[in-house]
Amino acid sequence: MSAEIFDLQGKSTGKKIDLPAVFSTPLRPDVIKRAVLAIQSNRLQPQGRDPMAGKKTSAESRGTGSGAARIPRVKGGSGRAAFAPSTVGGRQPHPPKAEKIIVKNIPRKEAKLALLSAIAATAKKETVTARGHKTEDVVAFPLIVDDALEGLTKAQEVEDAMTCLGVLPDLTRVRDSRKIRAGKGKLRGRKMKQAIGPLIVVVNQKSVSNAASNLSGVEVTTVKNLNTEMLAPGTHPGRLTVWTSSAIAQLNELYTKGDQN
Repeated sequence: MSAEIFDLQGKSTGKKIDLPAVFSTPLRPDVIKRAVLAIQSNRLQPQGRDPMAGKKTSAESRGTGSGAARIPRVKGGSGRAAFAPSTVGGRQPHPPKAEKIIVKNIPRKEAKLALLSAIAATAKKETVTARGHKTEDVVAFPLIVDDALEGLTKAQEVEDAMTCLGVLPDLTRVRDSRKIRAGKGKLRGRKMKQAIGPLIVVVNQKSVSNAASNLSGVEVTTVKNLNTEMLAPGTHPGRLTVWTSSAIAQLNELYTKGDQN
């Protein structure tokens, strides 16, 4: 199976490239979900409390007859509560435990199958469309572009190339989705929320990484740094992906047919 290579003006270069066998991997959303959750769990910060936290006190209840609740109180005239959970000045009822296992592990072969399946999903228009991307004007699937894309230095140049390749509607979708997050999350360094945009996969990031970083939702990565979460954000496969011809060639070297077994 082969695919056409397009230039930065969205026109076919007349050249074709043989697609690696990885693009024939069957879609496995179940395995992809496990792999993405495993990646996300490794970013969690371990938490724990001292098992004796809130218990290092001589507070005790004063009993009945004083017209006050029978909760443990510190000695003296303050009457401040202590020790009892869910009271002002008390301890937490069910604090985080340091011994809790928060990292989700996945077998190495399943992790690789998830990555190969996520790569193959980028070549299926129906899967990319079902994920929410605007694909009406995209020139081809998989979308393979000339290596000149890696040499772009300005955000406007990258945006012009994406326009010619039919990716502009998806960039517009991302911009329109940008909004202020509801609730207290906005106070914790996550004020803005927006959709996920296209992924550009190259061999050498060079200057295109800095140029594309100024476009909302666009992410640039190398073939060697690809992971399942990049290709299936939120565990949903089918991210709109732009490949350079060299990236496809390197993909064939990294994931040959024999390595899929």
